[in-house]
Amino acid sequence: MKVLVIEDNPRMANAISKGLNAAGHVCDVCVSGREGEEQAATGEYDVIILDVMLQDHDGMDLCRNLRRRDVRTPVLMLTALSGTKDKIAGLDAGADDYLTKPFDFEELLARLRALTRRVTDLDSALLRYADLEIDLPRRRVVRAGKFIELTNKQFILLEYLVRNADRVLSRAVLGQNVWDMNFDPFSNVIDVHIAALRKKIDRPFDQPLIHTVMGVGYMFSSTPPNGSTTDDQVSEDD
Repeated sequence: MKVLVIEDNPRMANAISKGLNAAGHVCDVCVSGREGEEQAATGEYDVIILDVMLQDHDGMDLCRNLRRRDVRTPVLMLTALSGTKDKIAGLDAGADDYLTKPFDFEELLARLRALTRRVTDLDSALLRYADLEIDLPRRRVVRAGKFIELTNKQFILLEYLVRNADRVLSRAVLGQNVWDMNFDPFSNVIDVHIAALRKKIDRPFDQPLIHTVMGVGYMFSSTPPNGSTTDDQVSEDD
């Protein structure tokens, strides 16, 4: 999942970001309420983690503003305030869940999974395309009955490709949804990861699924689009 963290405590924001990345998620961090509100309104996120007590913005008001702007992304509020009235106020402001500091990180991950399941059926147990199967809860990938071991980033990239199968995806779209808002559009990191993924997903099998659409981007499909190639643009060592 892609998560936006709005938290002005650098240590807390860094800890949450590292934990989410280690769990295989994509994370953007905003350290001010003003920046966070604009990012939440313009970016595509699966869930927002919002600190209630921001220095430049009240988290409750920020959440209300997002709902007024028709931002429907699930919001998990973080706060040191544990009273029932405080939780009710947060939920009434438009939050979907409420977690009190300090918290166990595994509980945070569980709550994020629960929030995304409420609004989408994409978090079903399995994703299937052709002879490829992705077990999301166990983070396992099997093709034609053969288990394929992937890194966290390769798994996220493959999941996004499969969810958008038969669509041409530009490097900008992949950078925004699989990396984060600090992604360098001039970097060849996407090409490198695609090359590494091809070695595991395509080359041991008869039918390639990852296609390069020259000058545009990539497409995951069992039917190659016109003008596409299955050749890598760079080597993994570049």
